[in-house]
Amino acid sequence: MIAPVLPTYHRAPVSFARGEGAWVFTPEGEAYLDFGAGVAVTSCGHAHPHLVAALSDQAQKIWHTSNLYQMPGQERLARRLIDASFADTVFFTNSGAEALECAIKMARKYHASQGAPERFRLITFEGAFHGRTLATIAAGGQEKYLDGFGPKVDGFDAVAFGDMAAVEAAITDATAGILIEPIQGEGGLRPCPPEFLRALRQLCDARGLLLVLDEVQTGVGRTGKLFAHEWAGITPDIMAIAKGIGGGFPLGACLATERAAQGMTAGTHGSTFGGNPLATAVGNAVLDVVLADGFLAEVQHKGLLLKQKLAALKDQHADIIEEVRGAGLMLGLKCRVANTKLQQAALEQKLLVIGAGQNVVRLLPPLVISEDDIQEAIARLDRACTVLAAAVQE
Repeated sequence: MIAPVLPTYHRAPVSFARGEGAWVFTPEGEAYLDFGAGVAVTSCGHAHPHLVAALSDQAQKIWHTSNLYQMPGQERLARRLIDASFADTVFFTNSGAEALECAIKMARKYHASQGAPERFRLITFEGAFHGRTLATIAAGGQEKYLDGFGPKVDGFDAVAFGDMAAVEAAITDATAGILIEPIQGEGGLRPCPPEFLRALRQLCDARGLLLVLDEVQTGVGRTGKLFAHEWAGITPDIMAIAKGIGGGFPLGACLATERAAQGMTAGTHGSTFGGNPLATAVGNAVLDVVLADGFLAEVQHKGLLLKQKLAALKDQHADIIEEVRGAGLMLGLKCRVANTKLQQAALEQKLLVIGAGQNVVRLLPPLVISEDDIQEAIARLDRACTVLAAAVQE
């Protein structure tokens, strides 16, 4: 008999009734340290007072009107994102996949508006993950997500990650742009070298292509900059964000330059719920926190501290951990045992972590994590690795 909720998830046998900061609590009151943040979503931690106040205040005013009418909170959030980024305009969505759908459509529409509708293909990268819609699973190109869903949506040409020669060879008269994650999250916490991003930007400029970035997981402070591409000193033409911008409330956005967005005129795209008053009230509250003086510098500091402690842990447990990857507070442990085993061992130590490709375990704590919480997480990982090592020797 099928479960009431469609059984498409492998759920851990635990549930949580409330949260505070980097901690979540079961209905029985057991405390778990959250180093998954709902897959990089709860950027400001659980029950952050400023976010709670913003949502509560808006909930007593108006919840929803649709995008048929002006929405001051949405306008304010768009302006703040523009002022803090490369962008000239923003389209709001409910999720990262929807933000990517908008980005893909925008890249195609740009060339169509220039009289070249045949230029609709995007070069993508092996190991990528861009969402679960039919277009975004095609963009990601991973067979495990494509299997059984009929013909793959056309328009995506995958090449090896980090291979500039392969990128150049893939360009045809039908190429519209290049779509890439600055750090592959689901793909195993693989950072894109800054020099590779710079080379892609130069190539796009030279060949009349659009550079489209997927910063759904890397954006909104996760790497210690507001957006991860800032580390490479480049800007995209189009960028999708989500996850951290809502701090736990469903919110995504597609940011673009005026040039890239020129084809997206009235009626070409839309969303019933995207950027509604509740979502943008929380989004503005998230920016209040993340853009506060010194906040991103603190993320950089804590990210470096965590990475150093993980490197020491790797040395202590070389039979369990092969490599430490990532940047800021988006880090991964490539495992010598099955990553599911380390994930389960951490759960038994009441530490929440998340699996990824290439046998990696992701560590994505809230950006407000304390140094004491970092030390506690390392202690719990240490115990988890010790238990695993003992089991391997038996």
